[in-house]
Amino acid sequence: MKIALSASRPPSAWERLSACLAGAALFGLISACAVQPGSRAEEPRTASDQTDADRRASVRMELAAAYFGRGQFNTALDEVKLALSLKPDLREAVNLRGLIYAAMGEPRLAEDSFKRALQLFPRDPDTLHNYGWLLCQQQRWAEADVQFDLAVAQPNYAAPSRTLMAKGICEARSGRMAEAERSLAKAFEYDPASPAVAVNFAEVLYRNRQYERAQFYIKRVNAQPEYSNAQSLWLALRIERRLGNTRLVDELSQSLRRKHPDSPERQALDDGRFDE
Repeated sequence: MKIALSASRPPSAWERLSACLAGAALFGLISACAVQPGSRAEEPRTASDQTDADRRASVRMELAAAYFGRGQFNTALDEVKLALSLKPDLREAVNLRGLIYAAMGEPRLAEDSFKRALQLFPRDPDTLHNYGWLLCQQQRWAEADVQFDLAVAQPNYAAPSRTLMAKGICEARSGRMAEAERSLAKAFEYDPASPAVAVNFAEVLYRNRQYERAQFYIKRVNAQPEYSNAQSLWLALRIERRLGNTRLVDELSQSLRRKHPDSPERQALDDGRFDE
């Protein structure tokens, strides 16, 4: 994910985090929600522009982001509350509060936070994205689509691929496979280097029985050792099996067993569960 940063200072821990709710995405492959504090066009701020409250709130957000990234949600929430006590309209704090509540299994409180953020910043694409993802988790498909479409429509939005991927995942979950394919194809056009987009796109193409196209995209991922994992190898194996490439199926089977012996994918392979 790309984050726009002011050239006047190094990236903060909050900005490096690009905090992402650790929810499972399409078929358990890739997570799809995030916060990117720099996605809105803003005038760079220098130290002289900051009040004491700004600085103290910034410290609290640094801590909140760090705790959230480690899964310490209660502590992260306490830090967010302290930041909001200093700056009640701090966009990042209201948004992160929604992500924390969602991660804690409190969807109503999460929705309240995202709605509050949208009252303060009606067209903020990060909030629209995260709210859309929350609605997707609740199977409120049409409402989720509205939020995703609004996020992508915002001028100068820095991460349309991320939101198009989330929309495609949501569409696939609801059984709208043709729509999912279109959304993920657009996401790939925006960010062809993203392994998350490529894996999810390949999965949808596989489900749509477009095996040769799916093969092309999953090969891009597995050709990069830092991105290849049990899930991407398992998908590639199933694609090659559908294409009748016995030799490649054998090679991928050996690789999956060797590199990921304790994975659910290895167990599915041993059980012959290729079509679940």
